[in-house]
Amino acid sequence: MRIKHIMLMAVAAAALTGCSSNGEQPPTTDFVDDVKVALADSGRIDLGKLQWTREPASSEVKGDTITITTAPHTDLWQRTYYHFQNDNAPVLQMKTREKFFSFVVKTDFTQSHHRFDQCGVVMYLDSENWLKGSVEYENEAFQHLGSVVTNQGYSDWATTAIAADVKTMWYRFSRREDDYCIECSANGQDFSQMRICHMPAAAEEISFGIYACSPEESSFTAVFTDMKITECAWKAHDGQQPDETN
Repeated sequence: MRIKHIMLMAVAAAALTGCSSNGEQPPTTDFVDDVKVALADSGRIDLGKLQWTREPASSEVKGDTITITTAPHTDLWQRTYYHFQNDNAPVLQMKTREKFFSFVVKTDFTQSHHRFDQCGVVMYLDSENWLKGSVEYENEAFQHLGSVVTNQGYSDWATTAIAADVKTMWYRFSRREDDYCIECSANGQDFSQMRICHMPAAAEEISFGIYACSPEESSFTAVFTDMKITECAWKAHDGQQPDETN
């Protein structure tokens, strides 16, 4: 009887602490998956429910438009080449555990005017694991259209030069299980691949959305519109098949 009583007490204690038998926290029942909610509403995103990782001093959510006014010396970068760690850009995101979906947003950076002014799409998990795609102003002749992937505290940067008179850009961020794709478009219809990557820290729940920043002594207002969630537009690979495993 004493053994049975001890076992019952242990079960009760586990229930009170919310721990499963293997020591892991069970899934919370109040988790709201923003992607599933949007897909159920024809892809519409409730902008008022997006969450700030870092809120800027000046921003506005009005109708289907979000504006972010950047502060000087705000950026996202970790270590590589420059040897500094900048982790203070404002990031506005939604969260999901959905493994297959695409997120589309239009960015307007007409006001960008100083080196490295930027705005775009982001998946920010923590300071050492994130990715972003954006146009970064360089000078009156050209800009950098590029992407950064940061894994375990080290960033890379892949870019291509585009004309300085480009002032709008669409992005499509897609997830296929634990792999990710960023695409860009000049018209919101025809998208071109910018980056495919894998992120070990982004295997389950993720947060993703938009960001804007000005790494140097500058400030501008970035405008985000036409945000929506769709079924995954990044289709499964139809070429070489995976290697067979024993």
